Amino acid sequence: MLRTVLTRAFPNLPRLSVSRYSTAAAAIPAPNPQPEVHYTKLFINNEWQDAVSKKTFPTINPATGEVICEVAEGTKEDVDKAVKAAKEAFRLGSPWRRMDASQRGLLLNRLADAIERDASYLAELETLDNGKPYAVSYSVDVPMVVKCLRYYAGWADKWEGKTIPVDGDYFCYTRHEPVGVCGQIIPWNFPLLMQAWKLAPALATGNTIVMKVAEQTPLTALYVASLIKEVGFPPGVVNIIAGMGPTAGAAISSHMDIDKIAFTGSTEVGHLIQQASGSSNLKKVTLELGGKSPNIVLSDANMEEAVEQAHTAIFFNQGQCCCAGSRTYVQESIYNEFVERSVERAKKRVVGDPFNLKTEHGPQVDDEQFQKILGYISSGKKEGARLMCGGGVAADRGYFIQPTIFGEVQDDMKIAREEIFGPVMQILKFKSLEEVIERANDTKYGLAAAVFTTDVNKAHYVSNSLRAGTVWINCYNVFGVQAPFGGYKASGTGREMGEYGLENYTEVKTVMIKIPQKNS
Repeated sequence: MLRTVLTRAFPNLPRLSVSRYSTAAAAIPAPNPQPEVHYTKLFINNEWQDAVSKKTFPTINPATGEVICEVAEGTKEDVDKAVKAAKEAFRLGSPWRRMDASQRGLLLNRLADAIERDASYLAELETLDNGKPYAVSYSVDVPMVVKCLRYYAGWADKWEGKTIPVDGDYFCYTRHEPVGVCGQIIPWNFPLLMQAWKLAPALATGNTIVMKVAEQTPLTALYVASLIKEVGFPPGVVNIIAGMGPTAGAAISSHMDIDKIAFTGSTEVGHLIQQASGSSNLKKVTLELGGKSPNIVLSDANMEEAVEQAHTAIFFNQGQCCCAGSRTYVQESIYNEFVERSVERAKKRVVGDPFNLKTEHGPQVDDEQFQKILGYISSGKKEGARLMCGGGVAADRGYFIQPTIFGEVQDDMKIAREEIFGPVMQILKFKSLEEVIERANDTKYGLAAAVFTTDVNKAHYVSNSLRAGTVWINCYNVFGVQAPFGGYKASGTGREMGEYGLENYTEVKTVMIKIPQKNS
């Protein structure tokens, strides 16, 4: 079943493009459920440093609730040190500024090689710290990290300016220049992948970085920092700090010497970051924020495929996806059958030890998320939604929640309006295309959406009508590093991945030169 989930969601994955799950499982090396933790300090100027305050915080194994280790807790003083190092690395004439663009690409390729070399260990560490199934960490997250780095490595010496035929005796051209010191704040749901999404385009375009990693999942990011040093990035180019949002994150957002900030996380925090930019130095801001994405199933859809894809859309990564298909709209004539099949599928979902290769569904990331999701489930019951399956705790320790499905959900219910970020599927009924489009768009969010239908005209009509940054047709959770990702409305500003992702980290400079005579 895991093979079905992963290959349908990510059909081109290495080692999972196979016909039998047993073959896929055999291609995944047996994990070590207790990988050694090598790095717990802050990474500043290519050196491992204690926090100025000497403070540490525990990072927790969500499968057990036990402490894995203590990690240095960066605060404003540490951010100041990191920014100073990044600013020095970005000064005119520095090794990084003098480096050929092709050499930047080579360093990114070397980093991809090192991550690929250490894929098993990184997957183990990701699963230990985050709780996602090891089979997913190894076969989805790590390969996508490698692809991201290699893709932007190729762009390093191809992000070109233009010559422009202006009027008069002038020669005009544009330069694509790096923005400067970039603050980057990444979330805990895909720690390795979100780190790569931020690092790769920023480094390909020649910027320097101060990154704050999520306090829930700092371990893989710190190990990648060791690889950044190993492959030869100059000191100060990448600085990685573990710490809390209100301290380290706030310091990055308001720092006067940071030129640009990129954040992935909640819409609420996105507002704070935008405000901090406005009240400090008007640093450039890109935000990839929350979602409440509609997944629309029309009556002519392939039922079996739609049920499986809708299942993956909400339950993949324990529901901890910003683009999760968390509002499933099903046309009236097939609603009952769809609900019945979805419940049957959810009950078969394998929940348990994330290091077991047969596990599809691990724990939520921490107790805060665990309690928050249980609160939403309680709210759904109180507001009159019909609990079809799940709804409770799935283990006697750790932060496991049963895959949960609510039927008879109404648009005004809390579970249908707010981002739950957990394994809670809401199935809503609709009659007409016009009705469902209006209801799907009636949200402050606009990150993603999907439509399932065998009618190509309906597919295009619906996809063109939805206010969302990504629309999937007859599929869900399909990502390619070549394609941009980002949201409309309160789901964010800017785009990550693809050629569009380079624009976030680029200043365009116009240069105008007086010449004696212009000739065509």
